[in-house]
Amino acid sequence: MKKLKSLLSSIDFDPKIAYTLRHYSRELLMKDLMAGVIVGIVAIPLAIAFGIASGVGPTEGLVTAIIAGFIISVMGGSRVQIGGPTGAFIVIIYGVIQQFGVGGLAIATIMAGIMLVLMGVFKLGTIIKFMPYPIIVGFTAGIAVTIFSTQMNDLFGLGIEDVPANFIDKWVCYFQNIANINWWSLGIGVASILIIVGTPYISKKLPGSLLAIVVMTALCWALERFAGIHPVATIGDLYELPSGLPEFRLPQLGGVTGGESLWATVQSLLPTAFTIAMLGAIESLLSAMVADGVIGSRHNSNTELMAQGVANIVVPFFGGIPATGAIARTMANINNGGRTPVAGIVHTLVLLLVLLLLGGVVGAIPMPCLAGVLIMVSYNMSGWRTIRSMCRQSRSDITILFTTMLLTIIFDLTIAIEVGLVLAVVLFVRRIMETSRISVLRDEMELHHDGEEGDVQLAIPKGVEVYEIEGPFFFGVATKFEEMTRARNAAPIRIIRMRKVSFIDSTGLHNLEIFIESAIQNGQQVILSGVSKRVYDSIERVGLVAKIGQENVLDHIDKALVRAEELAKHIEK
Repeated sequence: MKKLKSLLSSIDFDPKIAYTLRHYSRELLMKDLMAGVIVGIVAIPLAIAFGIASGVGPTEGLVTAIIAGFIISVMGGSRVQIGGPTGAFIVIIYGVIQQFGVGGLAIATIMAGIMLVLMGVFKLGTIIKFMPYPIIVGFTAGIAVTIFSTQMNDLFGLGIEDVPANFIDKWVCYFQNIANINWWSLGIGVASILIIVGTPYISKKLPGSLLAIVVMTALCWALERFAGIHPVATIGDLYELPSGLPEFRLPQLGGVTGGESLWATVQSLLPTAFTIAMLGAIESLLSAMVADGVIGSRHNSNTELMAQGVANIVVPFFGGIPATGAIARTMANINNGGRTPVAGIVHTLVLLLVLLLLGGVVGAIPMPCLAGVLIMVSYNMSGWRTIRSMCRQSRSDITILFTTMLLTIIFDLTIAIEVGLVLAVVLFVRRIMETSRISVLRDEMELHHDGEEGDVQLAIPKGVEVYEIEGPFFFGVATKFEEMTRARNAAPIRIIRMRKVSFIDSTGLHNLEIFIESAIQNGQQVILSGVSKRVYDSIERVGLVAKIGQENVLDHIDKALVRAEELAKHIEK
């Protein structure tokens, strides 16, 4: 029982709503109400569009925004985070449904939620924020291109019933059906884009996507009512309209992979679930970090991850899809005065009213208009200005960015993130190796006094050579060190100067141990110089200090040279 209490007390779970309500005021309430209503209005077209683009429907998008948004606001570690479905998940969700069906998506989402909770419990929030920036830019741009490509069928009204999932096949299919363009669809889609682009010039607070939907829906209604023209397909023509409260339903837990067992299903969906969890963690924490910079607050990463996890565990039981923190809606919340989680709760209530009362209106929304909304979402996600700026930076960053982007577009996000991370690690190791240096000194050496003028020339006694290691002594440098020491005709006494070794890993320790044992077998003496406390603790833990003797581990090169001279005289005798 004590261990359980100790474990629970160590969990970093501290929802911001508990703190903000202690100091709540009428003024804050009015600001949160206004912000929540506006964000709810902004979220309506996005939730519907993301649900449809993901391969489910408008109801699922709205349900996710309501339930996940509520949980994230109540339990989250950010004061102003708005949660719900986002464009980043469209590609993953669509692919999962194509391969495993809606039941497979529910299982993958629950698994991802459990992973997110565990990330928060084990305090991995801070680590996840250090995802290499080129990878984030690369997969975000890749997702933007993929979302754009999925909207061509509705934008041009091509009427393709079964659009291929593969990016290249998709575009081949589009060009094969180019003669089937519905000019009404194209006109409505382009007009929607122009309205969204032009709205900020009229009003910064008026949501362009909502205005486009209102205008285009009214236009299509008027054409059908007064001219007898049904120009394009609407949501109601293709999907079951939302009505009533979301119903609790148990996800299909088995058989989504062709009658296999639940365990086989879990194994098949594990990579996808991990990708959903990582993407949800990255996007939500980035959103929270951006919000912190604007409002001068500080979010709790681990609490935020746990809230995101709980939201993703719950939403599949109501037919929802994966959710995370939404940067655009979070910024809309901040810009309209939202400063506590109450604004996020109000936003979910607005969406709930839409779900309960405005199903008929939602059904009248033309599909090309939603395509225009998603095209603008993809444009805003693309980050082309950031990519243009990064193209002026190092080649390694450019390589990581475009590799991740192309893999996301051509294959899928799971492969893109895995390869991107491996590539980032390899290039990082190469950079560290380039900054690390091993030099061998005989006869004399320069002693550089940091912060003081002038250098001192030190004589190296006869029969002594100094190996100076500059930089971390990890596996890449350790291999270089082994090759260098093996290739030389060794002196009887060998000093390893480690004053600039910030840490040593297991490979470095192993190579150092081999070096010391080989020297002992050949009757040579090894002296370690300039050993920091951190490195000393490491070599002592594996028994290297005992092997060469405590007296031969020294904190300065002067002492090491004196000790070497004493040993050299002893050898001569």
